[in-house]
This record gives sequence, structure tokens and C-alpha cells, in this order.
Amino acid sequence: MAAPELATGLAAALAAARACAPSLAEIAAVADLPGGDVARFYDWFAATERTVTLYSQGVNQSSSGTDKVNAIVNCHLATGRIGRPGMGPLSLTGQPNAMGGREVGGLANQLAAHMGFCAADLDRVRRFWDAPRLTEKPGLKAVDLFDAVLAGNIKALWILGTNPADSMPRAGRVREALAACPFVVVSDCWPTDTTGFADVVLPAAGWGEKDGTVTNSERCISRQRAFRSPPGEARPDWWMLGECARRMGWGRAFRYSGPADIFREHAALSAFENAGARVFDIGALADITDEEYERLRPVQWPLRRGAAPSAGTLRLFGNRSVFPTADGRARFVPTPFRPVAEPVSKEWPLVLNTGRMRDQWHTMTRTGRVPRLATHVGEPLLAIHPRDAERFGLIEGGLARIESRHGAMVLPTRLSMEQRPGDVFVPMHWTDRFSSAGPIGRLVGAATDPISGQPESKATPVRVAPVAAQWSGLLLRRSETMPSGAYYWARVPLDQGHAVTLRGWEALPGGQHGETWVLALLDSAKAAETVAYADPRRGIYRYASLVGDRLDACLFLTPEPDDLPARDDLASLLGSEISAAARIGLLAGTGGGGSAVGDGGPTVCACFAVNLQTLHKTITERRLTSVAEIGAALRAGTNCGSCIPELRAMLRGLQPDAALSAAG
Repeated sequence: MAAPELATGLAAALAAARACAPSLAEIAAVADLPGGDVARFYDWFAATERTVTLYSQGVNQSSSGTDKVNAIVNCHLATGRIGRPGMGPLSLTGQPNAMGGREVGGLANQLAAHMGFCAADLDRVRRFWDAPRLTEKPGLKAVDLFDAVLAGNIKALWILGTNPADSMPRAGRVREALAACPFVVVSDCWPTDTTGFADVVLPAAGWGEKDGTVTNSERCISRQRAFRSPPGEARPDWWMLGECARRMGWGRAFRYSGPADIFREHAALSAFENAGARVFDIGALADITDEEYERLRPVQWPLRRGAAPSAGTLRLFGNRSVFPTADGRARFVPTPFRPVAEPVSKEWPLVLNTGRMRDQWHTMTRTGRVPRLATHVGEPLLAIHPRDAERFGLIEGGLARIESRHGAMVLPTRLSMEQRPGDVFVPMHWTDRFSSAGPIGRLVGAATDPISGQPESKATPVRVAPVAAQWSGLLLRRSETMPSGAYYWARVPLDQGHAVTLRGWEALPGGQHGETWVLALLDSAKAAETVAYADPRRGIYRYASLVGDRLDACLFLTPEPDDLPARDDLASLLGSEISAAARIGLLAGTGGGGSAVGDGGPTVCACFAVNLQTLHKTITERRLTSVAEIGAALRAGTNCGSCIPELRAMLRGLQPDAALSAAG
């Protein structure tokens, strides 16, 4: 062990670990792993010098996430596996510029250039910026911030480039806070759910419209250049902030003509009174010209004054006496075990895990508008192990009510052997713009880590129960907004409109009320002509709304979801001219040409629109045995590669589990 050389505090860290260390059998039980596998893992870790520990939101999004990360770092310090090739802790974050945000002080408890709120850092930043009224204590982290808004302690909010109305835990409470706040400004590429609460919306430049730098997880700063101009009056964030400051009388401090000016100031602050005590230092870039900034090549920090702009630091802590402490040695941190904030109980017997799906991004403000990205998984779902499903009376494809102490919603059920027993999974992306079940943040608890403020997004106790569906529906229409009711719905974009699946747990309304209900769902113009087919005995109803002989909307209702037409061919008719003869075929649920609408199953490869049926047929007929052979035959898996796990599952003779293909 190399701890004495690398770090101090090993004895205290070991004592804390020993005080709460479970037995091998207990660890195996908690991890759902055979005891032999756990022992083998420990043996491998002890014997393998080149060891990398990769961790992501399952560690971070926890009420003890900081301790978990420190425990990982402790293990690498204790074994000397840090700062050398092929070893060390590696955080896998979901944000492409997460480190860049921290460099510029994008945390409530951090000043710019990785400085904190100690007296020396406050004095240094105050003098550098000539800011005598600089705040002297950390601000409120996100959960605490919205609690303060709801309590009336914060009267104005400016929200830039994030969607807390959906992404925050206890999303219903966050929405109450936004609604109660006297003045809300939102800078974003609207509309989002958060812009709906804004008193002022400032149109923001999107990712491909902005110019600046980003920093990835290996400390590599890269130039990001716009590839299109912002539309209309959209502007980058730095311009909005500068203009606001100028009009408040602070123009002298915000005399930036572009991103290069801001970058030079940022680089100068990183080097200001920094003799190696702060690792983040890009002082060598503080005096670059606009032309040099424009041509800036990717470079890793630290990059101290006097170094060539391209001479970045490939690896930190390779020299074992350069940790940013007074004696140059790292510090072990005691990490006593702390359980989850809300344990499961008889009343709340399951643990809710939230995460990402393969083809969607965050709250779908961008990806939710792309039809191709909805062909893989088109709606939210409750993934549950078959053993748990049987225990609680849930069936594949049926509806389930999931409830926590903070809220409840109804979702379709997906049975998955890959789901851990005792846990259920719901994707984080779908908001109430895309589904009646959104946002999942309504269910998630808000217990936070005392240091990072990160909420425990993956360990909310819940209960589930079956919901009997009395009817199913398919709605295609031009408009987006959906009325609420005693039914589940999920919307996906089409080239000419939107497709909505529906499942109702109350009987279809009849009489005049039923007609009003149908017209509200069709949401057509007053001049629209509505044609209908009804078979009340079988419970089958079909409607089409036409404007000037063009299909504006159609609605199919049936007791069984398998009796609904597939949407793809019908979708191609939306907005198209429908002849009188074709109307009969349309109401029959065909593509208008008299033939039943085919269904190739879900799209597995979104890049090249290769569906499940095509893959099964090609693999079987051509006797394909590898992902490479599938790629050569159909191109599937040859672009982004995110479908490769499902292709491998097919080759093993397994049905691909779309629900969990990218559960985070």
C-alpha cells in the first residue's frame, strides 16, 4: 500500500470503514450477487494494479453521494492507483460541459476558477473583480432554493438553460414555487414546462448556435464554434447577462465584446495569485488574441503562465507530491455508512430508480420533437421484475398506478428479467407535454447530500397496484395539447403532427357528453367535417376529421389494444387529401388503400430506421452470427452504436429489452 506516500489520514478512514463494515454474506445479499463473485471481485481489485473505478449517477444521486465518491477515492489512494496510466476513479457524467460549468463557478457553494468561500479566496476574487460587495457565503442549492421561493424568501428568479419544472425532485412542489414567485425570468429555447411559469422569456441561442469553450471530464478545453445563426432575437447567455448588468449600471464591469474577452478574464483569474496552490490554472491563455482564441486547439489544464498554449497537462498527480494541499499530500476522508434517507417499508415496499433511455435527452425539450427518436421507445413505462409483477398483480402491457409519499401516476407496465427484484424503473424524460404520466419528478423524494446538495433521485420508496383499462385508443392529429381525463396518454411527434396512445380506466362517455369528448380529442377547426363509424355492441368507435378533404385528425377506440391499427401508414395520411372512397378504408383502420396497416415492430436502430421484424427476418434468413454481419446487411449498429446491446441480445436468441436498454 502506498498511502503514507500519497496521503494522510489513513488510520481514521480505515477505522470508520471497519466500524460499519458488513460481512461478505451481507454485502452479497444487498448487491444480489453470489458470495463467491463478491469475494472474487475483492481479490481482483487487490491483485490488479491497473484498476479504473467508473461511477455515475447511481453513486452521485444519493443522500450520501459525497461519502460514496470519497470512499472510491480512498480505495485508490490506499492502493496507490491514482495519477498513473490505467488507474484511478473516473466519474461518468451526463453533461457534456459539466466540468466547464464548475470551472466558472457554476455551483452554489463555489466561486469562479475553483475557489471557495474561505477568507483568502473571497479577498482574492473581490480584489480581482474590484467587487467590494461580493457575496460572502454560499448560495442555496437547487432543492433549498425552491423551498425558499415557496416560503416567500426569494421574490425573483432568473433560470437559464434548465427545466426545473420537470427535472427537480418533488416537481409538483417546484411548480407551486414557480407559480408563487412574483417574478420569473427564463432564458431558453422555448417552449419548455418552465417557460410556462415565466413572466419574461428571453429567447436563448441553442447549442449549435453558440460560440465559446467546453471542458470534458479529462480537463480538456475545446473550442465550440456555432454552425448556424441564432433564429430571430435569440441571443447567447453571456450577452443577456451583460446587457442586464449594463442597464443596471454595471456596464464598466461587463465590457465584453465577445466570448474571447470573457475567456481571457477567466484564464487570468485562474492564475491570479496562484503559485500552484490551485490546480485549475490556465494562465498561459490569459493573453491570447482573438485570432489565437478562434484557432485554439483542444488543450488540458493546468496550463500555467509561461507555457506554450498547446502544452497542456496530460495527467494529474503523476508526481506524487503535487496534491493541492499545504504538504502536497492527499487527504483520506472517513466515510461511515449511512443508509438511504427513506427506507422501504410494508407500506412502501419497492424502490423507485429513475434514469435515461437510449434515444432521449433530459426533459425532451429537443429530442421529443424528432419523430425518429420516438421509434425505439415511444412512451414512458414502469419496468418491473416478473416476480414483483406477480406479487402485486401487474401484467405485461397493463396499466399500473405507482405512488410515493410525494405523488402518484399511471404508467404502462413492462416486465423485465433484467430489472432488479425489489426495484422498479421509470425513465426521467417524459414530461406532461408528452404524457399524462409526466414528469416522474413528481414522485421523487428530495432528501439531499449534506455536502453536494445532490438529491437522492434513485431510491424513493413506492408502491404499485394494477389499474384495469376499459378501453384503448389511437389518436392522430395536427395539434399538440392534450386534454386531461380518466385515461393515460402518451404523445410522439410525426412529420405532419402527433400520434397519441390512450388507455382509459373509466367507461367511454356516451350521448352528448361523449360527442363533446371526442371533438375535444380531435381538436379540429370549427369548419371541419367529421365522419364516424360506431359499433356499440363491440365497443369499437372510429372518427376522422377532415378540413377541405384533408385529414386533420382521426381517433380509434376499442376495448383491446391489439385491435387498434398500427399508426405508421395512418400517419402518412395526416394532412393529405382523402378521397370519398378512401374514407371507408380510413375508418376501417387501413392505410386508405384497402390493405391493413403493417407493423414491423419497434425500431431498434434509430439511425437507419431498422425495425425489429426486419432484423429478426434478416438474421434468420441469412443466418447472421455477429453484429458486424448485421451491420453489413442492414447498416444497423454502424453509426452511433447505441443499439448494439440489443443486436447482441437478438443474436443470443433473446428478445431485446427496450425498456432497460439505457436505464441509468
